[in-house]
Amino acid sequence: MSTPARRGPYVCGIDAAMDVVSGKWKSLILWELDQHGTRRFAELRRGLPGVSEKMLIQHLREMEADGLVHREVYREVPPKVEYSLTEHGVSLNAALAPLGEWGTERIRRIGAEKVVPRTWTGGDRQPTGTPRIGPP
Repeated sequence: MSTPARRGPYVCGIDAAMDVVSGKWKSLILWELDQHGTRRFAELRRGLPGVSEKMLIQHLREMEADGLVHREVYREVPPKVEYSLTEHGVSLNAALAPLGEWGTERIRRIGAEKVVPRTWTGGDRQPTGTPRIGPP
């Protein structure tokens, strides 16, 4: 069952924008889909170290209801589902880019560690590395 799209009332534009990107994982899902294009659920989960299956499902459903993510279901056995950004999701990701630049500068400025996600050779198969914490 999908959550109905939120409709306000809103105090300002930032309030409306934050309504659709609230939660730790939504902005990271946007980034992952922007960086890698269409992804299957397992690929998204591996690309976001620490996200639970339940939380990823919940956020993807909300993002689909908000028109940010397109969910394509292929009628085959086993079932195949792919996620991609809609035009609306691409424009939101572009709007978040300056915030990401600010965050990257903050990581550098405070000397924080940065999670380096696993890299993949393709599809849902074997990783070529393991997630690690490392320098920015």
